[in-house]
Amino acid sequence: MKGYIIKSLLQVIPVLLLVSLIVFILVRVTGDPVALMLPETATAEDRAVLTEALGLDQPLYKQYITFLGSALQGDFGTSFRYGESALPLVLERLPASFELAVAAMIFAIIMAIPLGILSAVKRNTFTDLLISGISVIGKAMPNFWMGIMLILFFSVMLGALPVSGRGGIEHLLLPAFTLGIGIGAQMTRLVRSSMLEILNQDYILTAKSKGLRPFVIIMKHAFRNGLIPVVTIVGLQFTSLIGGTLITETVFAWPGLGQLLVTAVNTHDMAIVQASVFVIALIVIIGNLLTDISYRLLDPRIRYS
Repeated sequence: MKGYIIKSLLQVIPVLLLVSLIVFILVRVTGDPVALMLPETATAEDRAVLTEALGLDQPLYKQYITFLGSALQGDFGTSFRYGESALPLVLERLPASFELAVAAMIFAIIMAIPLGILSAVKRNTFTDLLISGISVIGKAMPNFWMGIMLILFFSVMLGALPVSGRGGIEHLLLPAFTLGIGIGAQMTRLVRSSMLEILNQDYILTAKSKGLRPFVIIMKHAFRNGLIPVVTIVGLQFTSLIGGTLITETVFAWPGLGQLLVTAVNTHDMAIVQASVFVIALIVIIGNLLTDISYRLLDPRIRYS
């Protein structure tokens, strides 16, 4: 495993280089940074001075080398909206996004595992059809619609929960439910499929013939061996949640990385966009690596080559 981890870490380098190149190109095709940063009343001399100060008068390959060198030092530029270095602003918003992502994933796991197991055990019964139907509906509902409906019911009609902002657990409930319902629905179907496959294995039939209690068979023998697909979706979905909370954070005015990125895109604050994309890409890469390592911990028979 040690060799696999080292190899995977080395593969991070070309991936981040590719991400840096894509970000560098996108920033320059979305508009002239000088025109975006200066007011309309700026003179041609002002534009020329800022262009030279930003190094935009240099050839593109030199601009990219300068950009890459600064990025390696954690310098993605200064946000013209906030007047501060971009990376600290992004890292400052990251804990709020982590908090929302963890809460959403906990909700999804609490919902999906018991419902998925129950659906598999009660295969082709009314209970199975009901859980499967709810899962399909939960997966199909858009996050923005779900968030608005929850605000209308719990905040506007009942006045039980706050509409927006970050604070106590009451502020977390609605956005976490909104974000977690789709993942929970998908995870429920995955747990069901995994359990159905395991429950038909010979060793499960042997356990039943020995007279073991159904609970012991399901939880000790079946569920543990069906965990790998669940770990896969938990690992992949959690990393995607960090960068995928754009709509939910915007609907609930949650002060996380997603809301910061949406604001940066709308205001063409490219320094924030660059830093956000890099941080999100790094989180996804690390998350995928940890997911791969967890396979080996769950099933020692897995070997890496």
